[in-house]
Amino acid sequence: MSHKFFEGSIYHKRVSPSKHQFKYKFFMLDIDMSSFENLDNDLFSKNSFNLFSFNTKDHFGKSNDFKENIKYLLKKYDISATQKMRFITLPSILGYVFNPISILVLFDKNKPTSMIAEVHNYNGGRVVYPVRLESNDNKHYKGVSIKDMHVSPFFNRDGRYEFDLIYTDNQFSISINLFENDKKMLTSTFVGKSLVFNDRSITSLFFRHTLLTFWVVTRTVWQSLKLKIKGLKWNRPESYDQIRRA
Repeated sequence: MSHKFFEGSIYHKRVSPSKHQFKYKFFMLDIDMSSFENLDNDLFSKNSFNLFSFNTKDHFGKSNDFKENIKYLLKKYDISATQKMRFITLPSILGYVFNPISILVLFDKNKPTSMIAEVHNYNGGRVVYPVRLESNDNKHYKGVSIKDMHVSPFFNRDGRYEFDLIYTDNQFSISINLFENDKKMLTSTFVGKSLVFNDRSITSLFFRHTLLTFWVVTRTVWQSLKLKIKGLKWNRPESYDQIRRA
């Protein structure tokens, strides 16, 4: 079994229309899709309540079979399945989770070649972005996708995402830069170091991040209030951005 956790921090910096930044501790679950059936243990469950859990309904696709949902998306976006695929997400903690972003990474000879990024907003919307990855240094794997969902009320609906991924056995980082009309508006980065997937790590993470999924929401609301006080315009989402696509 080669599931793992990555524990680290999220850094969020808005460049325009007003500068604003914050940083907080965070962790993510890294699922080895070749061992998906062996994800359960005493403190972790698939599609049932536990200290930590992974629920198919929280993620892309319409089937209750998560691997079938992946097959559907790979076919839809004309991406060939690979022997090594990792799904990186935030697990449910005591039955509650909100995932701003989850990522399926596909590898060829241990090098990331493609990813599917699943993005949720706070209006009930969900969208999936297929991203082809390329690297000039065999360390940073970069890709681009056109933004197709309203996320932050302080940015336009349209834009461009540029992704920068680093993945090793011991480290994972994902950096997302948002551009509007070729102007950089935002950088959001998660950097984490690996932890073994076992009961000891789950217990340790639980006590360090018990309210993490709650704080993901409340911190976002708090930061939004700060931006509102700074005088930023509040944009309302379209009806299309309040449904779960893909």
